[in-house]
Amino acid sequence: MLRTLARRAQYGLESSGAPGIQPWSPRVHGYKSFKSRYGPDYKLGRSIMGINMTNGMTLAYLAGGFGSVAGIFALFFFDGVPRVQTDILQKLPFVGEFYKHETPPEDNPF
Repeated sequence: MLRTLARRAQYGLESSGAPGIQPWSPRVHGYKSFKSRYGPDYKLGRSIMGINMTNGMTLAYLAGGFGSVAGIFALFFFDGVPRVQTDILQKLPFVGEFYKHETPPEDNPF
């Protein structure tokens, strides 16, 4: 019987009379955990919704790459629309002359 009581006290199932937090007792509200002077001095990193600065920069580079590719695709996809040609594509430095269509008045049916 003595072995069983010692085993129960070892796992915190029975109070052994030792000072400190006893099992199933409410925790004291000003209790701070022990921090050693000789242990590592660690700090919590800043994050927003679990994304820290390193992950944020990686995601920003990826989003910028996908956004620029999507923009270039949209320009090539809508290059046949006259409004896109006059407002955007004719103002580009090297390819602007390609999208300027000047028809002679005798060939214009309108």
